[in-house]
Amino acid sequence: MGKHYTAREREQIERLRQSGETYASIGKQLGRRKEHIKEYFRRKRNNEQLGIYASPPGRKGRPRTTPLTKMREFELRVNELERENDLLRSFLRAAGRR
Repeated sequence: MGKHYTAREREQIERLRQSGETYASIGKQLGRRKEHIKEYFRRKRNNEQLGIYASPPGRKGRPRTTPLTKMREFELRVNELERENDLLRSFLRAAGRR
């Protein structure tokens, strides 16, 4: 939520606001503009009103029409891990570590 705040920044923002700090003073302490802090709380309020909380996003795309078999699940997972492994290898090569 917000302009790419880390979990630590979000905790600080919440804690400072609960202690009675203004948006401007919170922004000054965190090196952000007052408007960014104000927008953070506006979005938080809107999300709470809509029932949207900071939960991980769900799967995208159309839902499956037939359930996966265990064997197919394993195959898909192996493929996913192989792709991830290839990506990490290429990164290490590009970084000059391999």
